[in-house]
Amino acid sequence: MSHDIIKVSRNTEKAPQHSSSTQTVAFSHYNNISAQLPIDPKTNKLVDGGIKEQATQCLTNIRAIVESIDHEMDDMVKITLYLKNIADLEAVDTVYKTFFKSDLPTRTTVAVAALPLSGALVQMDALISNGEGTAPQDPLDLVKVSGNPDNPSKDLFSQTVAFSHYNNLSGQIPRDPKSGKLVAGGVKEQTEQCLKNIKSILKSMDHVMDDVVKTTIFLTNLSDMEAVDKVCATFFTNYVPARAIIKASALPMDALVQIDTVVSHGDGTPPQRAEDARLLVIEANNTENAPQTSYTQTVAYSHYNHISGQLPGDPKTGKLIVGGIKEQATQCLNNISAILESIDHVMDDIVKINIQLKNIADIETVDAVYKTFFNSALPARTVIGVSDIPMNALVQIDAVVSNSEGTPA
Repeated sequence: MSHDIIKVSRNTEKAPQHSSSTQTVAFSHYNNISAQLPIDPKTNKLVDGGIKEQATQCLTNIRAIVESIDHEMDDMVKITLYLKNIADLEAVDTVYKTFFKSDLPTRTTVAVAALPLSGALVQMDALISNGEGTAPQDPLDLVKVSGNPDNPSKDLFSQTVAFSHYNNLSGQIPRDPKSGKLVAGGVKEQTEQCLKNIKSILKSMDHVMDDVVKTTIFLTNLSDMEAVDKVCATFFTNYVPARAIIKASALPMDALVQIDTVVSHGDGTPPQRAEDARLLVIEANNTENAPQTSYTQTVAYSHYNHISGQLPGDPKTGKLIVGGIKEQATQCLNNISAILESIDHVMDDIVKINIQLKNIADIETVDAVYKTFFNSALPARTVIGVSDIPMNALVQIDAVVSNSEGTPA
């Protein structure tokens, strides 16, 4: 493995700091921002007020982090909103728009069962473009390219934002682009519509479904997963991207499913030359040392690897391990470690980690285990509480990993 490109981890006192995560981790042409809660960094306490005040504080914290690394909010490529109550979205939107001046980032919105702070109504994480790259890359004045095919909500978010060799799509809900309404039918029809929307967006920028490297599927009912899998199989016929499946308490428009998508972008964004990178290879890998599923364990493209959501399953038996939250968190991280070792990487190459907990109160126990897996600066991190996890597990963990060697042409 090449260590030529350097991962840069940074914190600022102008935003809340946490002992188990780094506020921002930059690698190559992206910065990964840890989830920000509505905490006043001066008092380290929840801000007074309701959803508007809390949303303002989350965005203020993100802006402080972004400005501390000489960036601005308009460099944002993607933002994810985690709400306790989906009905609060309208109030959040009135605040949200005031933080941006030019093309809005892509956005995914989901209501979850719990957040890692009592009284918090909202949490937000973000992905920021990083035109200067990280050493020893030469700075490039790369252009962020936003697209809005058939997007009735373009005053709130972009459908797709490309930067360098990745596209990030907004979370797609099963809305008919012609009517703007939710499609008729159950989860099968809704999943088909989500994937049709994704396919349409990709087609608008000369991409195809096989360019997808990672999907995150939010479901209001995990028992729908079998039906969703059958539909997904008809859209991904050559290979299945990395995937995480997350239980949502609610989704926009009362949808049953939402699909968030990360896409390879071989042609890059100006002034990168298409002929330099159009043929970059997607590298999909699995190892017997971690549980295997119908989707790929890790998908590498350019300078990032995307790791599927790992459950506390024993790779030898395929069954949930015996034990409580400590043992289950250890197994999830052991599975991630095994996947990384299979592709000649280590845990310290992780730039962002996402943790879903059945009981948000378990975070203290998870943290005690979590820190033992890293030797250097910790990744950026997002933690949410969910009411259900596949396999009836207590915890699920997915990750984004730096890939210094890149992928070949």
